[in-house]
Amino acid sequence: MELNESKLIEREITLRNMIITKEVLETRRSLVRWLALALGIINPGESRLSAIAVLDSLLYFQFIERRDPSVQELSDYISKNWEPINEKTLRYHLLQLKKANVVNNSKGTYFLSNVDGDEKYNEEAWVNRYFESEVQPVKDKISTVMRELKNRQ
Repeated sequence: MELNESKLIEREITLRNMIITKEVLETRRSLVRWLALALGIINPGESRLSAIAVLDSLLYFQFIERRDPSVQELSDYISKNWEPINEKTLRYHLLQLKKANVVNNSKGTYFLSNVDGDEKYNEEAWVNRYFESEVQPVKDKISTVMRELKNRQ
């Protein structure tokens, strides 16, 4: 029996173990770019800044302003701190982040996924919950297959 492997893939998760250099730590932009690369939001060598600007705006509102912004507020932040962004482009990147389970939305506002209540605006809690929700299920499935494999000597 041949498996149709593409039907087995629920979702792909890209995580990169990257070096944190002195240059990475110099500016907010370089930190956000590093984070976008590490989380697989952008690819190495990618020059488009709009995805990074959208991520930066979400991080700013979530962990500095401690609130959930609207599309207009995200657009205003990006225009002020990066360069003006087309609303269609902004919504496209929000959709991509939503598909990657990084962002969610409700009642016209956007926020980072997987954290609620008091932890919603805590960056450490978000990181922990992100890995718990994204990586743990993969780890569990791999463990199941390894046990099955061991039992089939």
